[in-house]
Amino acid sequence: MLVNLSVKDFLAKTAGNDPVPGGGSIAALNAAIASALTEMVANLTIGKKKYEDKEGLMKKIVAITENYRASFMKDIDADSEAYNNVFAAFKLPKETDEEKTERNNQIQEATKIAAEIPMEVARKAVDIMDVIVQVADQGNQNAITDACVAIMTARTAAISAILNVKINLSSIKDIEYVALMTQEANYLESEAIMKEQELLSRVSKIL
Repeated sequence: MLVNLSVKDFLAKTAGNDPVPGGGSIAALNAAIASALTEMVANLTIGKKKYEDKEGLMKKIVAITENYRASFMKDIDADSEAYNNVFAAFKLPKETDEEKTERNNQIQEATKIAAEIPMEVARKAVDIMDVIVQVADQGNQNAITDACVAIMTARTAAISAILNVKINLSSIKDIEYVALMTQEANYLESEAIMKEQELLSRVSKIL
């Protein structure tokens, strides 16, 4: 599994001539990093006398972000597996009309799954941005720039995942499905950009 590799080995595998891990897995990795950084800021707040009144909130944030981090780590491998399944579908036999039909159906189904995994990454990345804003506003202010890096990384994760959604949608023939997914992807992209800019704009005034 990709998540069991060291940082050094993961980067080396990404740099190789195998198409996985690709952009989708890297998007999920970025989201996991954003989760970890958010969790760190919350942990740096817990136990500090100055933030006693925020202790309960920060403990909740730790639990939330820990769950997000675990989920995104699963997505790293899930995205690569989805790509492999698409590739496998393209290698199915296509000698007879029946084989061609089955092959096309398998390709379409596998490509939908390959679009849905990064879409879920984008959804969760945009959701966690609200948690990042909370920890930036109410957590340890000595770590506010870590929260800013977290929200920038989450935005990168969301937009990167959306790009992977869109490239898969370009191969899907279900027009209604493509329209709905495209609409949601565009919405999530605008939300990610807006949430990042709102926090960075506020923080830039105090740094």
